[in-house]
Amino acid sequence: MGAGEWVSTSVPYLAPPPGAQGDAWAAEAAAEGRRGSQRIVQAGEVVAPQVVAELLGTPAGQSVVARRRIMYLDGEPCELTDTYYPVSVAAGTALAGTARIRGGAIRLLADLGHVGVRVREDVTARPASGYEREQLGLAAGEPVLQLTRLTLDDEDRPIQVDIMAMPPRRQKLRYEIRIG
Repeated sequence: MGAGEWVSTSVPYLAPPPGAQGDAWAAEAAAEGRRGSQRIVQAGEVVAPQVVAELLGTPAGQSVVARRRIMYLDGEPCELTDTYYPVSVAAGTALAGTARIRGGAIRLLADLGHVGVRVREDVTARPASGYEREQLGLAAGEPVLQLTRLTLDDEDRPIQVDIMAMPPRRQKLRYEIRIG
């Protein structure tokens, strides 16, 4: 790994960790001798963006529960993460609020009876929006990598969609797949 390069893996974010610990991002950064933190900037019910409605199987114009976060690595913003849940899963829960969730969101989902068993991720590159440029400190014309993750339960029902935007410079996404 080159100096300043960050290698990120999805695995720690897919299942609840053992015990009460819940900040997978902080743990992943600490394992690399770095400091990971996050700030929840918005949470609650919103009209589902078109791509989110399609992934969650929600009719256009319907509400979903959303949590918008800014992720920091060593105090610098490195990723914007928007997480969406069906109202039937998250309304009236801590997922709809801006407070930190003891044990993490994946643990809370599991406690509510919603366990992910299959994940589909799509990674694309695209121009950064004005908001993304501002929050991530990007230069005009600088792109972002967008990772869109759909989590499904054991009956193939969507329970969560994450849309993450990150600068591609110094970023490396790692996928390790067990065969068989």
